[in-house]
Amino acid sequence: MSQDFGVNQGLVEEMFLRWAGNPHSVDESWRRFFEGLAPADLPQLTSAGVVPAPVEHAPTNGGNGKVPASAPIPSELSGVYKLPPTAEDVPFVERRGAPRTTAFPPSAEVMTATELQARVAALTNAYRVRGHLYADLDPLQLQPRPDADELFLERYGLASVDPETVFSTGDLAGPSTATLREILDRLAQTYTRTIGVEFTFLEDREARTWLQSRMESTKNRIELSRDEQLRILTKLTDAEIFEQFLHTKFIGAKRFSVEGGESVIPMLDLLVERSAELGVDEIVLGMAHRGRLNVMVNIMEMNVRDIFAGFDDDNPELHLGGGDVKYHLGYSIDRTTSAGHNVHITLTFNPSHLEFVNPVVEGRVRAKQDRRGDVERTHVLPLLIHGDAAFVGQGIVAETLNLSEVTAYATGGTIHVVINNQVGFTTNPEDSRSTRYCTDITRMLRCPVFHVNGEDPEAVAQVVQLAVEYRQRFHRDVVIDLYCYRKYGHNEGDEPRFTQPLMYAAIDKKKTVREIYIDHLVELGAIDRADAQEIEKRRHADLEAALDESRTGDYALLPVSMKGLWEGYVGGSDRDVPEVETAVPMKRLTMLLDRLTVTPEWFTPHSRLRRFLLDKQRQILETGVDVDWGTAENLAMASLLADGVQMRLTGQDVRRGTFSHRHAVIYDVNTGRRFTRLGHLTDDQGRLEIYDSPLSEAGVLGFEWGYSLDSPDALVMWEAQFGDFVNGAQVIIDQFISSSEDKWHRLSGLVLLLPHAFEGMGPEHSSARLERFLGLCAEDNMQVVNLTTPAQIFHCLRRQVVRPWRKPLVVMTPKSLLRHRRAVSTLDDLATGKFQRVIPDTSPEIAEKSVRRVLFCSGKVYFDLLEEREKRGITDIAIVRIEQLYPLRAEDVQAALEPFPKKAELFWVQEEPWNMGAWFYMRARGADLFGKRDLRCVSRAESASPATGSNAAHRLEQSRLLDEALG
Repeated sequence: MSQDFGVNQGLVEEMFLRWAGNPHSVDESWRRFFEGLAPADLPQLTSAGVVPAPVEHAPTNGGNGKVPASAPIPSELSGVYKLPPTAEDVPFVERRGAPRTTAFPPSAEVMTATELQARVAALTNAYRVRGHLYADLDPLQLQPRPDADELFLERYGLASVDPETVFSTGDLAGPSTATLREILDRLAQTYTRTIGVEFTFLEDREARTWLQSRMESTKNRIELSRDEQLRILTKLTDAEIFEQFLHTKFIGAKRFSVEGGESVIPMLDLLVERSAELGVDEIVLGMAHRGRLNVMVNIMEMNVRDIFAGFDDDNPELHLGGGDVKYHLGYSIDRTTSAGHNVHITLTFNPSHLEFVNPVVEGRVRAKQDRRGDVERTHVLPLLIHGDAAFVGQGIVAETLNLSEVTAYATGGTIHVVINNQVGFTTNPEDSRSTRYCTDITRMLRCPVFHVNGEDPEAVAQVVQLAVEYRQRFHRDVVIDLYCYRKYGHNEGDEPRFTQPLMYAAIDKKKTVREIYIDHLVELGAIDRADAQEIEKRRHADLEAALDESRTGDYALLPVSMKGLWEGYVGGSDRDVPEVETAVPMKRLTMLLDRLTVTPEWFTPHSRLRRFLLDKQRQILETGVDVDWGTAENLAMASLLADGVQMRLTGQDVRRGTFSHRHAVIYDVNTGRRFTRLGHLTDDQGRLEIYDSPLSEAGVLGFEWGYSLDSPDALVMWEAQFGDFVNGAQVIIDQFISSSEDKWHRLSGLVLLLPHAFEGMGPEHSSARLERFLGLCAEDNMQVVNLTTPAQIFHCLRRQVVRPWRKPLVVMTPKSLLRHRRAVSTLDDLATGKFQRVIPDTSPEIAEKSVRRVLFCSGKVYFDLLEEREKRGITDIAIVRIEQLYPLRAEDVQAALEPFPKKAELFWVQEEPWNMGAWFYMRARGADLFGKRDLRCVSRAESASPATGSNAAHRLEQSRLLDEALG
């Protein structure tokens, strides 16, 4: 054969031998290839194997010893030859005869060539799979880096092969054939330079192939114009000079400098620019404190004068009892990109609990996407910036990652950026994780991870471009692991050389990232040093002027709130907002209840559902009485949906309800097909989302709190499977839900439904830790209720939306009361009633003037007391229900107490142990509520655990509690 196929010669000859013996023994692509050759170009066969056609035989078809353009190339050699198209297409004339048995077994030459090609293919795959292990990632070079080329060549038996040997490149981007040296160069440039990529485990073949092609075709380099290089340099200068300026002007002040990782600033700048080009209109950013001030000024374009005013901090009266430190604050801005696109960027407020902002950001993004109708989830982008130690160390990260592709929580993919300082406060990586990379936690999603050396800003530019394009194209998470270092300690007042002496010896010798990039650009001839000095000088002058203005003008570091969607809603004092009408006309109530009990023709309900749910609610519709908790709750939600209100309810088992009371979604007993009863009320009802959640508290509750931040007009609820499990989300409750208004001026109307009651189910299925919520209550920051009737939950949920006062609502929901014969209401209670903060004792059998004892209580214990009082025939003990424990108004309590003699004893009765429940809270507020009258407590004995594990012991304790209260 006159054409030289390089190291593939053996493969081609073997295929030809098969084809010559039997054309159908080879793939169709090979048949077309050989049939497209001119007879003169076909190999000659001898008993010794393949002999090239005589050189004196003139080629035909305009050939010149090369494969004619009309011959299709077999798939195994795709990319080996890229022939120009031609109009000529001379058909095959004749096939040269040949012996059929001389081709097998293949010759030693064929076997050797095929084996070598296979080794090159394996080598190529090894670079793709393991190249990141040998990439030049660490700017500190603390660990020696093995020579990947030498290692791979030896490992795959290619060390002795002439580097100039030509091989097929297979699916490697670039020329279809190349020398071994050229193949190694392309692989090394792509996978072991200053970018290391983990991507071969992607399950989506299209995504894997796309990334591979995008990286290998460019050798993982980005082509930048001089203007683009200057933009990167300018952003590096902005980052460095800002930090240095703060360091010299506010000596010793904490700022959590980004120095050593300055490349994150041009990275974020490029991310905003590129994402806007690809259709992103809004970015929600979550990050911890490192580099936060730099991001606020140089990405968010916050007025640096306000930052300086925060450092001066010369107006303490402005922040008494509230606010937060500078590096926890959020900000938002409409930014116009260089291409003229408008992007709204929001930096979410964040406490020091680092990664707990992650689900909050995801919830905010989902809410924005839902409001926009962004079903493809391409217009609002979640961006999370992590620290290396926190990313792998905090469990909330895994919880949030798990939400990423769950229907209820999907946001179309998150871009994760890890500022990898290679140390956590004083803890080295080997002490903080079991994995090689801090990003290995993301392997649960099998998403691409780009490890990149932060001292190569152009490599950083390449990976951020790939990350944005990947997210927009495939709608999945992607990770950038920015290897850098921390110039100072954990904060600027900390001495890191106590614990990391070698690391800081290396850091002390380092040029800054900006200086290294200047050297690079000067070497390229893109700039001279005068250009760089001019950028630096200009930035210094701007900051000096801004500092002077901050000290003479009216500047303050205060959060901006109540704009946009939040106009018309208020926070502040409960007393400043009047009560509202929550009743629903009877005609509308009955229409809604009718809709809730109608199922489609195709639907076959479970027999017990038909009897105890659908038929029972039809009976309520006819009689108007015996409205239970589940019916009232469904009617509250239905009435709001019918008014066009959006509603979202998530949590473990919420479609049914842990205790089978809700059944908002029911299932066909024959097919398992779902029917959402609340989804078929009216043609123009509000948007409904009701989802069972993963077995997670912190991640899911954080998500819903985030969702509520951007949905002031919606009813957003989260229900715990048991209230006891809510403490798995304590950080979200403490750092966000209870304190966000005080710290950040951020309101939320989120509702927490927490099953709570002592019913002999043990220590972990009795208490939602009411005492913890009440201990967090101050300044009317949230509402805590423990309700006793279905009408109360109906009016309470409606009030949460109809009233413009937006505060979190914590509901201690019942368990046995869901079906208690006396815990019922009427439809008239829903149609004409209202929410009662305190329910007085108006029982006709109570002789008001003869009352010797008044029992105050909340929740299920009321019915225990009531039934026991009736059983004993007691008429001189009154029972007052505190339905809303916070905010609790003294006048409501006094009004309920007014009918009874002043000498009557006052007791607080609770099922919880003495040191839990509402007792400490009530005692602390006793003087405000009862004046000089003494309030005593009836409860279980103090205990380190909420409840006994013995049902018999529970009954005994409950009996003694009732005896003491009614004795």
